[in-house]
Amino acid sequence: MNVSLVHITPKCEELIGHCARVSSPNSEGKDYKPLLKYCINHKHWSIFEMGNMCVEIVTSRAIAQQILRHRSFHFQEFSQRYSKATRFELYEARRQDEKNRQNSIDNMSGEDKDWFRSAQQNVQDMSLGYYQEALARGVAKEQARFLLPLSTESRLYMNGTIRDWIHYLNLRDEKGTQLEHQRIARDIKKIFAKELPTIANILEW
Repeated sequence: MNVSLVHITPKCEELIGHCARVSSPNSEGKDYKPLLKYCINHKHWSIFEMGNMCVEIVTSRAIAQQILRHRSFHFQEFSQRYSKATRFELYEARRQDEKNRQNSIDNMSGEDKDWFRSAQQNVQDMSLGYYQEALARGVAKEQARFLLPLSTESRLYMNGTIRDWIHYLNLRDEKGTQLEHQRIARDIKKIFAKELPTIANILEW
């Protein structure tokens, strides 16, 4: 799993502040930070659509499917129709939370965790072997990919407005999100805080 910045609107916070003053005369040079705080505190979210951020995410197909549900974003994903898939993600074993079906608990024994890791490796090795054999037999990539598991590594670009990112990060950095997805959200939040420190500070990130 890896997350990196692709692009963000230059002087993004300053631009958002400038656009928020569209109805105010003589707004040039004014400090935009108090205005951003006012907009956030009073939930005037539309002004945050004036800025944009795109990140690259490397994760498994299983987690990518969860991310792709956020339809306010625009996505470009690695295509297994045109390129060979050769890498996989390995995940830890966690126990199902019986009280909250959206949660899992990290209390599995070392033996069970080792078994789960070994089982994933065996499935991946077998799948990759059949996948490579299918390609060698002339099976099209778009068909051969059906032999691959959901742990197959994928890469996608996720592009959205700052408003989109605020709501996505507030939602996905919560306990109800699968831990692997939550870790991606937290890494994106670090990028967000670095690039947009004023907004992050107001949001208490």
